[in-house]
Amino acid sequence: MANNKQLVGALDIGTSKTIVLIGEVQDDDEIHIIGFGQAPSHGLKAGMVTNIDATAQAITQAMEEAQLMADCQIGSVVTGIAGNHIRSMNSQGVVKIKEGEVMQADIDRAIETAKAVNIPPDHQILHTVVQEYIIDNQPGVREPIGMSGVRLDTRIHIVTGAVTAMQNIQKCIERCGLHIDNMILQPLASGRAVLTEDEKELGVCVIDIGGGTTDIAVYTNGAIRHTAVIPVAGDLITKDLAQALRTPYSAAEYIKINHGVALATGDGLDEMIEVPSVGDRSPRQISRRVLASVIGPRVEEILELTRNELHRSGFPEEVLTSGVVLTGGASLLSGVVELAEDVFNLPARIGVPKEMGGLSERIRNPRYATAIGLLQTAAEHSSSQHAAHPAGRQGGEGDSVFYRLKEWLKNNF
Repeated sequence: MANNKQLVGALDIGTSKTIVLIGEVQDDDEIHIIGFGQAPSHGLKAGMVTNIDATAQAITQAMEEAQLMADCQIGSVVTGIAGNHIRSMNSQGVVKIKEGEVMQADIDRAIETAKAVNIPPDHQILHTVVQEYIIDNQPGVREPIGMSGVRLDTRIHIVTGAVTAMQNIQKCIERCGLHIDNMILQPLASGRAVLTEDEKELGVCVIDIGGGTTDIAVYTNGAIRHTAVIPVAGDLITKDLAQALRTPYSAAEYIKINHGVALATGDGLDEMIEVPSVGDRSPRQISRRVLASVIGPRVEEILELTRNELHRSGFPEEVLTSGVVLTGGASLLSGVVELAEDVFNLPARIGVPKEMGGLSERIRNPRYATAIGLLQTAAEHSSSQHAAHPAGRQGGEGDSVFYRLKEWLKNNF
């Protein structure tokens, strides 16, 4: 019945745009996107909030548009976070299996042991993602409950973020009258939307080139191994164009989206485009080859910074058997795949979100990969949230990052 359908919401607060998706979870757990809203962002820089009022205004505008389209209202969302304050590390915890057979209590103790690492005092754990279990030197165990053994070794990936950065996002969202179900690291959401299970098994790096940040996630053997956020992305490409072409920022953004090219070889580079001038000066005509000479070096810099981050973290190209998957708005630049293959010496492809029902065909675009990944995460937990909380209240805070954040603030201030 229609009134038994669960509604879930995703909020992607980006540096250049804020996106809201509303989904309806079907009886077969499929998601139909029934609402979509988008608004320009003016209150963020490099993925971090710099103006609470402007950010809240963008959230409100996008939310109203999505709710009008969906003809419904939602009270809570799953949102994302990025910024150069994000830190990640791998850890492990070893415990003795008490009853000779792995129980949930053994797993919980092992994870708690693995989480006993030093993190900056102003940081809070965002994610604790299990990579694998090892039972008595038998690696690669995915489901250890019920297995016999003496020793349980748990490998996890820990992601932390600055408490103040999370507080500022929380303030913006709550100012719009919304609750927060959970906060997800943006590259994890993007990877969920665009990667296949085979790629995760063989080894892959997803590179989400957004407006203010380039988000990285590395998977091998089916599990997340490394995450990072680089504060260099599409906004700098637009600024380079605005300065080089002496054109307003808005015109540079339009030219980048509609005519941008990242590689100075290929067809159509002699095509002429009109470039508005600043002030009352007449517009000029330039070739796309000129665009390539401006855009190409900046995209190459972003890709080289990503490659250097992978090398620094111990992930050489040989580990990434499946290559790299590019997503985000800047991944749509002509020639970016070929440039990525040159920089990484690996196969590359554009990551397009998997097909979903409803409006998904309209927004099945790399620009919306993070938002779609957030919506998939919200839908995955919707059944348990619905069972644990009374009707009309969408999601609680007992297992959310914000419950942990409040507890952290209570204990430290």
